[in-house]
Amino acid sequence: MSLWARLKSSGWAYPTAVLSLYGFFANCRIAEPFLTPYLIGPHKNISEEVVTNYLFPIWTYSYLAFLFPVFLLTDFLRYKLVIMLQGLFLIINYILLCFAVGLPAMTFLQVNYAVVTSTEVAYFSYIYSVIPFENYQRATGYLRSAVLAGYTFGASLGQVLVSLYELYPTGVDYFVINAITLGIVITAFLISFWLPMPQRSMFFKGKKAAAVHSQSQQEGPLGEARRPEEPVMDNDGAGSGKEKMEHNGSTGWCSRENVATAGYLLWQSFRESYSSRHIICWSLWWALATAGYIQVFNYIQLMWDHIEPSATSSIYNGGVESVCSLAGAAAAIAVGHVKVTWAVWGELALGLFSAVGAGAVFLMALTSSIWVCYASYVIFKSCYMLLITITVFQIASNLSMECYALTFGINTFAALSLQTIITVTVVDEAALGLDIVTQFIIYGSYYAVISMLFLMRGTYTACVNRHRPVQKVNKKQVSSVEVISSEHF
Repeated sequence: MSLWARLKSSGWAYPTAVLSLYGFFANCRIAEPFLTPYLIGPHKNISEEVVTNYLFPIWTYSYLAFLFPVFLLTDFLRYKLVIMLQGLFLIINYILLCFAVGLPAMTFLQVNYAVVTSTEVAYFSYIYSVIPFENYQRATGYLRSAVLAGYTFGASLGQVLVSLYELYPTGVDYFVINAITLGIVITAFLISFWLPMPQRSMFFKGKKAAAVHSQSQQEGPLGEARRPEEPVMDNDGAGSGKEKMEHNGSTGWCSRENVATAGYLLWQSFRESYSSRHIICWSLWWALATAGYIQVFNYIQLMWDHIEPSATSSIYNGGVESVCSLAGAAAAIAVGHVKVTWAVWGELALGLFSAVGAGAVFLMALTSSIWVCYASYVIFKSCYMLLITITVFQIASNLSMECYALTFGINTFAALSLQTIITVTVVDEAALGLDIVTQFIIYGSYYAVISMLFLMRGTYTACVNRHRPVQKVNKKQVSSVEVISSEHF
């Protein structure tokens, strides 16, 4: 039997390999670290003020509008079609960047990219609907690694090409870099056709599966690992014939009855997800910190261009992003090798490292040295990657897969809602429309408030639990830290 035939017959290796390839190419966007210089440069000729106070806020508003509907549509369409849709919109994104001119076209670009980012949930959820439960951990590790490898390779290659262009002006410029990226995302889109079509959904699964799910919800306390129901897998990752009939029949997954069942399962998962104060606390940090992180990530290129204009200076955006990815990966993986009782000390760690992040953001705003700003950004992003790893681990280790998927969506929606409020108030030209330095001072203050809240909460939790017997951490939970570690890269 050939290697390809053995791969397809394995049941889990084939979809994992194809999805990992898609994740690598879809995230290998060599032009992304240089978006701001491209927009404000001679190719698009848009002013820095318009990019800051008009264009980028449109992405924030559109992302918020698309996120939750796309989350439900992803499960309803069973993932593959949404992954293909993401690949298609990535192609449109770089066609616009290469060939469209004018502010209206760049406005549509921001809306288009919001669709791309809102469909990321399909990539991170697809694999759990086509492979057996016992392969979840290995498959997840490969998928996260593919995303990280693609982003790091893309940022590094982009930096090399930009630096060569600065040395040899007849070489590759920003337009060519975007054209190369267009070719890469077309490759990702073509790879998505090879994905097997899942035969089940997490929530749109029919009355019988819903009854099984409801029974499993009643068994065991919160925190006990529960095995989600699985279809019998054939060689292509498809479900059994009986399940196919359930999806394709008159009472299948698109019927009114199944939609009502999905609503019931969503409500049950929501109740389980937020029934614990422990999970609510970690989810609160997730939403608050992610809102600030996305805001800093979105506008950092404008800060770099403010300190050292790209039109007259050498820029190293791609190199910095590559270093950030590697530093964030190292910090996140380190969590799996540090023996800490996170239930006791985790909230205090959230407060301490959030304070470090706040200091780094203040330094970005106040320094006049581009290298100090670069270093501060690396520190800030590494702290966030470290803390989001701990947070996701604490939440995921206490919930079933359905509940974790819903919690991921709700927490991200809450983060985007907060980010939208910040954008409307601070960035949008219709409101304050502040300059980039003042914005970063506000972002630093925002993170300082988060750090104070969790320092107080963490100190209280540590004092209360100091004399209590410490429960042993499940080995399965410890090993899953490394799986989750690169989820937010």
